Amino acid sequence: MEIVPDSLEPRYNIAPSQPVPILLKDAGVRMALFQWGLIPPWAKDPSIGNRMINARRETLAERPSFRDAFRAQRCLVIADGFYEWRRAARGPKTPYYVRLKSHEPFTFAGLWSRWRPPSGDDVLTCTIVTGDANELLEPIHDRMPVVIPPANRDAWLDPEHREAESLLALLRTGDPQEMEMYPVSRYVNSPANEGARCIEVEKEPEEPPSLFGPRRTS
Repeated sequence: MEIVPDSLEPRYNIAPSQPVPILLKDAGVRMALFQWGLIPPWAKDPSIGNRMINARRETLAERPSFRDAFRAQRCLVIADGFYEWRRAARGPKTPYYVRLKSHEPFTFAGLWSRWRPPSGDDVLTCTIVTGDANELLEPIHDRMPVVIPPANRDAWLDPEHREAESLLALLRTGDPQEMEMYPVSRYVNSPANEGARCIEVEKEPEEPPSLFGPRRTS
């Protein structure tokens, strides 16, 4: 399955509410650009999408915001990397860039939805499924997006596949042996910033010394 068409422009810093490339299956598998931040069909206010950029694997089948999409409106979100932030004892968090060692594109598990406003065109949105962090990311964060490997893409996309347990079984932690990460500049913290500078390697800041100095021992 070819997941990145030549016409897709590279992006380095996609923020919630912006379009992201996804694969979905209706008459066939196709790529489309959907707004990041799922708006359920029953929503009265589309701003709910700002809080729906991620969907926890553990509650997909029960949470009202996601359970219908999990049943029949699954998608794959195309990426070749993502950011995660490491919390420091003091001071700002450090962003890290995570990608495959091969630098090849990959796909996150996702859900999509169609929201019909009182007037105007339908709004097509999506969310990214998250699960427990793998061994690579555990030192900086306890969650990560779920990566769907090529062998499981068709099964995840198939709208006729509705058995919850077998679908959840597809949502495994990405293989840490196939991934790498490194610190990047806080330049990426602003959604206004774009371009390859976002993924340049940055030296990880050292922890500031204790205000109380070294502890004395007897």
